[in-house]
Amino acid sequence: MAQQDSSNTNNNSLTVPTEGGKYVTVFNDPVNFNAKHPLNNSWTLWFDNPGKKSNANNWEQSLKELITFDTVEDFWGVYNNIMKTCDLGISSNYHLFKQGIKPMWEDPANKRGGKWSIQLPRNKTMNEIDNIWLYTMLACIGEAFEQESEVCGAVVSVRKAFFRIALWTRSSDNYETAMSIGRILKRAANLNGTLEFQSHHESSNTGKAWTV
Repeated sequence: MAQQDSSNTNNNSLTVPTEGGKYVTVFNDPVNFNAKHPLNNSWTLWFDNPGKKSNANNWEQSLKELITFDTVEDFWGVYNNIMKTCDLGISSNYHLFKQGIKPMWEDPANKRGGKWSIQLPRNKTMNEIDNIWLYTMLACIGEAFEQESEVCGAVVSVRKAFFRIALWTRSSDNYETAMSIGRILKRAANLNGTLEFQSHHESSNTGKAWTV
C-alpha cells in the first residue's frame, strides 16, 4: 500500500520527520505521528443522495466531491470522520475513485468499462456491511489487484431493501482480466455471495453477465 523505507526521501518515501529526527508513524502514536505512508495514487471520495425524483439530468447536480487523499494516514482520517455506510439515508451513495475520474459512465476512463457488483440484504449485520465496504476500499487504494490500472473506483449504494457494492473497471472486453479482478475482490472483501460483472452498456440493457 505504501513505501516504507524511511531512508529514502523522494516522493515515494515516508515524509521527512520533524525536529528530533525520529520517525513516528500512526501505528506507533495515533495522535502525535510525524510520518505518512504515501499511496501510489490519489483518491477522491464523492457522495450523493439524489432522492426519488432524480433523473439523468439532475443527478450530477447532487454529486458532491468530499475530499482527496494520497496517504494511508489521510485515508483513515477520512474514514474515521465520515458517516458509516449503514447510517446513510436511503438512496445515498459513496463513490471512491482515482483522482481525475468522475463516478459516472460518461467519464472517459469509465465509458468502455464495467463493474463487479453484489447486493447485500439488510438482514446482514450493520458491522458486516461496513466491513465489506471498508475492505473493498482498502483493496482499491492498496492496489491489491494484479491489473491495478484497470481499477477506476468503487461505489456503495444504500437502498430500501439492500446495499450494493460495486467495483468499476476501465475495460469490459477481457474475460481473464475481469475474472482476475473479481476473484481478488471477492477474497479481499471476504464476500460469500456471487459477484456479477457487466459492462456499463449491458447494465443499462440487462445484457449478459459474468459471475464469480
